[in-house]
Amino acid sequence: MTSLKQLIGSCRKPTRNITRSFSNAFNAVYFKIGKRLSDIFLAATGLIILSPLFFIISFVLWFETKGNVFFCQLRPGLYGKIFTIYKFRTLTDVQSTSYQPNAPPSISPFGKFLRRSSLDEIPQLWNVLNGDMSLVGPRPLLPEYLEIYNAEQRRRHDVLPGLTGWAQVNGRTAISWEKKFELDVWYVENRSFLLDMKILYLTCSTIFRNQTEHSSAPFKTFKG
Repeated sequence: MTSLKQLIGSCRKPTRNITRSFSNAFNAVYFKIGKRLSDIFLAATGLIILSPLFFIISFVLWFETKGNVFFCQLRPGLYGKIFTIYKFRTLTDVQSTSYQPNAPPSISPFGKFLRRSSLDEIPQLWNVLNGDMSLVGPRPLLPEYLEIYNAEQRRRHDVLPGLTGWAQVNGRTAISWEKKFELDVWYVENRSFLLDMKILYLTCSTIFRNQTEHSSAPFKTFKG
């Protein structure tokens, strides 16, 4: 005779299957259409809302550096396709073409604040709007790293790079390159609408609480 526990268990299985099927279908639509639409909407909204801050930062940088307020650099995006990334310039005496992230003496005082607060990343909303980046995804790194990734690490380029990602909310620069790439690939394999929302929430909460301990960690070049 079938026990009540077995009967309840047999009823739950179809429910789980229906829920899983709905979740898979929803995520498929999200990544085909919804993610791009939300990127466009949120990036455009962000640029509009942050435009006063954008101009204030630009003015202060222009006054402090007496030069170009933007830092532009080539980065690999989806499937390794190269694009130009934009940031607020935080260096005072180094040309963009010879940019070295581990050169603290050349970082302007205001630039240090921008880096700690991640406000130097605001111009990348244009990259998101332009379709080179997404709000959520593995961070775009240097083109020369493409040649020294192993096959597993290279999978981080199977999705658009992002303003923030799973590695950024799980250690940022405080973790090793190997761990960072492991987290990037985990995101590629497990990406979903809910995971993207979780990453955005954790990113916003970190910024608003001003948790800057990871962003002040020394930069180390990836050597393979």
